[in-house]
Amino acid sequence: MKHTLSVLVEDESGALSRIAGLFARRGFNIDSLAVGPAETSGQSRLTMVVEGDDHALQQMSKQLDKLVNVLQVLDLTRQPAVERELMLLKVSAPAHQRSAIFDLVQVFRAKVVDVADAALTLEVVGDPGKLVALESLLTPYGIIEIARTGKVALVRASGVNTELLKVSPSGSRLPA
Repeated sequence: MKHTLSVLVEDESGALSRIAGLFARRGFNIDSLAVGPAETSGQSRLTMVVEGDDHALQQMSKQLDKLVNVLQVLDLTRQPAVERELMLLKVSAPAHQRSAIFDLVQVFRAKVVDVADAALTLEVVGDPGKLVALESLLTPYGIIEIARTGKVALVRASGVNTELLKVSPSGSRLPA
């Protein structure tokens, strides 16, 4: 199972290296890693996506918590959270296909950030599923290049779990 961890650290050199090293020594692959300044000066927030069972990730969280410079470790996997990712995507776009690509851009609320004779560069922000869906629909046009930030996430202050809103009263999942 994939777990999303939010790790608050003191912003000092070597902190990221120690965290990544801990995962590497235990045989975990980090699927996604995003790091940036936190709300307090001198602190950074790491959002990591790693695969493993619940017990193994509980142990990793405890070991992370013991590292120097680590202030807080949260497993957001089962908590109501806001998750977003940014993707830049360069797609082949000859003149006769552009209108179809522009239609997809509007549906996914993406932005065209660069236009060339034979290509468009798109920016799309959303949950990882949205990005995968757009990439899948644009594949037949010819994807030239992709860059993704990795997931960033915060616990929902409202406590509302939007995943539960995607289930119909009959118990079946509604389309996203």
